[in-house]
Amino acid sequence: MRLHGTLASWKDDRGFGFITPADGGREVFVHISAYPAGGARPVVGDTLTYELGRGKDGRPQATHVVPDSPAVVRPRSAPVGTARPPTGTWTGTLVGLVLILGIGAYGYGKFRDPDRRTRLEAMPPSAAAVAGPGAGYRCDGRTLCSQMTSCEEATWFINNCPGTKMDGNHDGVPCEQQWCR
Repeated sequence: MRLHGTLASWKDDRGFGFITPADGGREVFVHISAYPAGGARPVVGDTLTYELGRGKDGRPQATHVVPDSPAVVRPRSAPVGTARPPTGTWTGTLVGLVLILGIGAYGYGKFRDPDRRTRLEAMPPSAAAVAGPGAGYRCDGRTLCSQMTSCEEATWFINNCPGTKMDGNHDGVPCEQQWCR
């Protein structure tokens, strides 16, 4: 048997409320799952028809709830200040594409020859050593300022060894922050 009532209270964040029966009596608990799927959100003051059932705890509970008419007809619009930008714009696509290309180029440059250091370290000392005024230095795979011990050594490395990463602005002066100030 279908009963009639009015939604007296609703806690939208918790998904439940209470119905005041039209014929009087105690308020009846109602859960969001009793409403039709995909329907409008419950609003206090809605008139409803429902069936009376029992909840898991054995107490009376409204089931198969059908809203008769909403208490207040509200247009479904976004609150002020929450307008969404139009989707599918060229700007968003272009920014995403540039970002992906940038990451790809960085990754290619960083990882294109990961075995280079291994090959340099595997070379016999006579093949890796380069004769020059910096006797005692040799191309041994070191490429970073943190691996150097002086400005002279870093300068010798950028002039005589391949793949060094010590002259970021390509002005010929290596390790400007650390050794060659």
